[in-house]
Amino acid sequence: MRALIFGSNGQVGRELVRTGGARGLHFTALGRAEVDLFQTDAVSDAVLSRDCDIVINAAAYTAVDQAEDEREAAFAVNAAAPAAMAAACAAKSIPFLHLSTDYVFTGLPGPAKVESDPVGPVSVYGESKLAGEKAVLASGADTVILRTAWVFSAHGSNFVKTMLRVGRARDELRVVCDQHGGPTAARDIANALWTVADAWKRGVGTAGIFHFSAVPSTTWSDFAIEIFRTSGWDRLPVVHPITSDQWPTKARRPEHSVLDCSAIRAAYGIEQPDWRPALVDVIDELRELVE
Repeated sequence: MRALIFGSNGQVGRELVRTGGARGLHFTALGRAEVDLFQTDAVSDAVLSRDCDIVINAAAYTAVDQAEDEREAAFAVNAAAPAAMAAACAAKSIPFLHLSTDYVFTGLPGPAKVESDPVGPVSVYGESKLAGEKAVLASGADTVILRTAWVFSAHGSNFVKTMLRVGRARDELRVVCDQHGGPTAARDIANALWTVADAWKRGVGTAGIFHFSAVPSTTWSDFAIEIFRTSGWDRLPVVHPITSDQWPTKARRPEHSVLDCSAIRAAYGIEQPDWRPALVDVIDELRELVE
């Protein structure tokens, strides 16, 4: 398998490089310095000019609040760029794996979301990711869209790193308690993507949209409590649960982001991981980076 990876600077992209290297896979990883995602011709050429037999897109515009003011930029990276990648894959008759998000849903309370549930994003970020899904599916390429949620790792911007930074400086924190989801380690997402890629290499890949997130489902406030408990600090900040209305943000967040992941288990044998061991690993890695 000769894979081409977009988004090597991001959380999942970094882990694709790390886990792909550990697996002894052959791949080319492209980041911001190698390809301008705002230039669709450059994106297409990056696929067409390279010797690859599968493309994995982990690149995204993920500044959720900022996207409310930068709609054009969000749609360029999250919709136009993957559309160009997928079209190039169709031209080469190779599969395209694309990372998406729970933000394509309204997030209304109810059962865990299945892939066929109605979509209805409540933010520009979600709208741009949904537009990307639609464009990719319309490209004619053999496509796998992997929706995930609440991504965390030792790199980039994420909730775990924010809590550890803020928790060091404060004795008490207010954290939202009415948004539900499954925190998912970037490394687990990368491994899931490599499993899907390997299935396509063996000629047994299944196209379509699939959900992948970790268990157990939780809230941001309970996740924060677990982050501090796992930190091993002598002094743990007190977490005060609050409602979303008490912590207004420019962009709305889905209230209920729990994803039903039975389809990817059936198609690819991928089980939902427990996010708690991954959290231990990430905090250990962060500690090593500081030391």
